[in-house]
Amino acid sequence: MLRSHTCNSLTTADAANKTRATLIGWVDTVRDLGGVRFVDLRDREGVTQIVFHPDRPEIHAAAHHLKSESVIQVSGTVVPRSPETVNPKLFTGGVELVAESLTVHNVCQPLPFPMEDDKADKVGEDLRLEYRYLDLRRPRNLGLVKTRALAAQAMRRTLEDEGFLEVETPMLFKSTPEGAREFLVPSRLTPGTFYALAQSPQQYKQMLMVAGVEKYYQLARCFRDEDLRADRQLEFTQVDLEMSFIEREDMYALIEKMLAATWKRVLDMDIPTPFPRMSYQTAMDRYGVDKPDTRFGIEINDFTDLFKTSAFKVFNTVANTSGSVVRAINAKGLADITQGELTHLETIAKTLGAKGLAFIKSENGEWRSPILKFFSDAEKAALRERLAIEDGDIVFFAAAPWAQACAILGRIRLEVSRYLQQRGKITLDPRQFNFLWVIEFPLMLWDEEEKRYLSAHHPFTAPVAEDVPLLETAPEKVRGQHYDIVLNGVELGGGSIRIHDPAIQKRIFEDILKIPADIVQSRFGYMLKAFSYGAPPHGGIALGLDRLVAMLAGRASIRDIIAFPKTQKGQDLMAESPSAVAAKQLKELHIAIVDDGDEAAKK
Repeated sequence: MLRSHTCNSLTTADAANKTRATLIGWVDTVRDLGGVRFVDLRDREGVTQIVFHPDRPEIHAAAHHLKSESVIQVSGTVVPRSPETVNPKLFTGGVELVAESLTVHNVCQPLPFPMEDDKADKVGEDLRLEYRYLDLRRPRNLGLVKTRALAAQAMRRTLEDEGFLEVETPMLFKSTPEGAREFLVPSRLTPGTFYALAQSPQQYKQMLMVAGVEKYYQLARCFRDEDLRADRQLEFTQVDLEMSFIEREDMYALIEKMLAATWKRVLDMDIPTPFPRMSYQTAMDRYGVDKPDTRFGIEINDFTDLFKTSAFKVFNTVANTSGSVVRAINAKGLADITQGELTHLETIAKTLGAKGLAFIKSENGEWRSPILKFFSDAEKAALRERLAIEDGDIVFFAAAPWAQACAILGRIRLEVSRYLQQRGKITLDPRQFNFLWVIEFPLMLWDEEEKRYLSAHHPFTAPVAEDVPLLETAPEKVRGQHYDIVLNGVELGGGSIRIHDPAIQKRIFEDILKIPADIVQSRFGYMLKAFSYGAPPHGGIALGLDRLVAMLAGRASIRDIIAFPKTQKGQDLMAESPSAVAAKQLKELHIAIVDDGDEAAKK
């Protein structure tokens, strides 16, 4: 090694022993104080102060020309700092290295932006991603890389201790268009055919269970060609696992143990287990989403029965319509909402299908609302009692079909919580982690556009055994053995006990999902065939590693914790990707680029 120590390892014991050390790293800062030159040298582990004295004129003169972020190697003796110069913020703040030799390995060119952590957020993201190798060099970002590595190590250790085998599955898979949009890869060896980059290892890991592996895991790279946002990338990593001979309780216990070990390893925090559980129906009814943030209240209340005889025709009509509901939330303390904020909430409601956003303000001892004149005293009393309405509160309503009402108030709940946080009326502890299992999902959801049932999770999810007789007669009532792990309103992952009976799997494909038999055979024939050769009962789960690490690190965007992320437009600005390819490459793949305006080529 070119060094004897890292820049975060020298201590006062080394100074007492006059340890000779060789350090190598990047020049963080250079200072000249009365002829003595000081350099803060930084590597991945930390910072050590280097002292260049004038009595060594050659290296003292060289130190004068050192530039920030240049790579240097220094050897010398460790000495204690004088008491007034001790830096308690650094692990090495009580010592310094007196330089006796200096080697400059690489001189840094003028930097495109400041490298200090506290100036990073003032630099545009596109510029930082163009020079990602510099952006990653910042101590904060190197810390995020470490956090991700520690989390992955903790999860691997837990799974290996539990007897799991790490198995790699292919990235080149077959197209299964029922899911998200895929990345297609043309086959040179079989012209006119395509692979798809795997959206997940789902089918392969089930084949591993048929193969008798029993306990499988991998940190799997997955690909989806979808629009990007703060918590979504074209390529991402799943902590993917599958087990044979299990029930749902086994999965809950395993994941809780793994996450507890991860939080302990990364944050030195003990998280309580077992995690609370909540049914899908309860989550939707109380929070409007299937991944509720339970760190604050503002729960949804149902008033459908109350308004069935109301003089307010809008609520009366909805309350007497099958499948529709009238619901409300109380944003306590938000009666001072601005007109701009109110307009924003109304816009959100309209994007989700509402005609507007009805509300009641409670201010200065009275209620104010355009709809208040239609309410009876009994209706007002019921609202006051069940929503605990006090002066300074504002109540929001949704009157719509159940799913739409959930979506509206679920979004409004999150928005008003943000307003209340800004006003200091809700305080969320950054070290509060509310884990939650959401369970008992419906196996199928009706798609009005396609006029058929679609899988709520995926078509391999097993129905709850006692609900199997309802598959043909009432599919919407069939519960799936599906489970999601949720943290502070973010879905960390989901999984299920799988179908292992080929007859039931075939029924799901053809009779319930209405996938034509020939399509079933072309996409899933090999699975049905495999299941006929002794498939064990099995189940699994996949957790999004990127989201999980972002939450551990307190970062809002998963781009921050991915070494080389894509921009919102799907570009790698550093490597200038995607890029055009040579005509020869396209010819080898039997691909032609067609101009959208070339009608003849389209035909």
